Amino acid sequence: MSEYKINRRSALKGLSLLSLGGLTGVFAGASSSTFAAGKKNPWEKPNIIFILADDLGYGDLSIYGQTDFQTPNLDQLAQDGLRFTQAYSNSAVCSATRFGLITGRYQYRLRGGLEEPLSGATETIGLPPSHPTLPSLLKKNGYKTALFGKWHLGALPNFSPLKSGYDTFFGNFGGAIDYFTHKNGTDEKAKEDLYENEVPVHKVGYYTDLITEHATDFIAQHDNKNPFFLSLHFTAPHWPWEGPADEEVSKSISSLGHYEGGNLATYAKMVGSLDAAVGKILASLANKNLAENTIVIFTSDNGGERFSRTWPLSGQKSELLEGGIRVPAIVRWPAQIKPAQVSQQVSISMDWLPTLVAAAGGTPDKNFKPDGENLLPVILGSEQPHSRLLFWRYKANAQRAVRSGDWKYLKIADNEFLFNLREDQRERANLSSKYPEEFNRLKQQWEIWNATMLPVTPDVRTYKIDGKSQADHYKALADD
Repeated sequence: MSEYKINRRSALKGLSLLSLGGLTGVFAGASSSTFAAGKKNPWEKPNIIFILADDLGYGDLSIYGQTDFQTPNLDQLAQDGLRFTQAYSNSAVCSATRFGLITGRYQYRLRGGLEEPLSGATETIGLPPSHPTLPSLLKKNGYKTALFGKWHLGALPNFSPLKSGYDTFFGNFGGAIDYFTHKNGTDEKAKEDLYENEVPVHKVGYYTDLITEHATDFIAQHDNKNPFFLSLHFTAPHWPWEGPADEEVSKSISSLGHYEGGNLATYAKMVGSLDAAVGKILASLANKNLAENTIVIFTSDNGGERFSRTWPLSGQKSELLEGGIRVPAIVRWPAQIKPAQVSQQVSISMDWLPTLVAAAGGTPDKNFKPDGENLLPVILGSEQPHSRLLFWRYKANAQRAVRSGDWKYLKIADNEFLFNLREDQRERANLSSKYPEEFNRLKQQWEIWNATMLPVTPDVRTYKIDGKSQADHYKALADD
């Protein structure tokens, strides 16, 4: 039987599930639990370190194809564990992916997830403290929890990491800060966006290094009484384009976006600093004899931006082309995962919640069923990689995408495409006219799925142009 027929049968089966299941919990996949009913995991609860880079491109690590510079610590992490080649982010921008990651669900189920991205740190829109999260579920299962780095899921007084499951926090609430001043802008009114728990603090140093110092101190002080879940959400290599020795550059830039500056050499230094940080964290684990039973995950919140490498993919951050949503993803767990593995399993950011909760011997909240899938059986080798059905939308549905087996439906503005990603990773051969059944099936599946998500309403701020909704803006232009 041909690969096309196999994929088509699998995809059609998925469509029938959609129509029968009302889409509630359908996307969780076949492996809803790692263990038999009533049985706990057969191992001691592992510590968990989740390292999230910001705007790192699919090919920005040398083990993923980077040739302009080296990332030895991250390469070694991959050699010691498992590397995914088809891992996706929940969105093409940061805060939307973070909603998906921390809840295990499509971000479009929450009002804050509609903002792409959440503009700065807002007091009115964010992650509801009542919603179960990855840290809150692990905390209920006996874990000590900490987040060091970027939050970007709403501001005080209504939102914070401490209100959503973390015991300890050091970092920034908003989307980006200067690596040296730690301010959220470059004008005189810009404020330092750096907090210890919920108290503003002033620190001196390169931000990547400050996050690392908090992480290594946290590990060094671990008392072995309870397992820990440590989230390290670096801002590197997100703009502004500042390496660890570029403090003078920091004083001269006219905007955090630094659109007039930056270069490949600076970007290499930023990624190099991130790689060195990972090396220090891994060394801290080894020094405490914690490496064997600690799960370490490294991935990115979306595809790369201006100076990143996404080869062999096309596109970048803010696009639903593969380069905007496919990301590096590595998981190491010496006690359970064999080294030097490469997995073709399709995965997505929201899979980490059910996967890590299962590894800790827990279960997700039954009232907030994950859209992500527990991939622990695949990671541990007890199940083979399998087909997935995943959906994306971006910027008021101006971009749409579906991944079903090897097929991908993509819409950008009024242009529609069908790609076979197994044969065409660069998304160059539009097969929509050659396989019209497949093309129309995926379009229909997207519409069915989209009807279950929150609609984009005029109050969604990141879809406004000159203070108007996009629809009103373009209507005014037409009237003129």
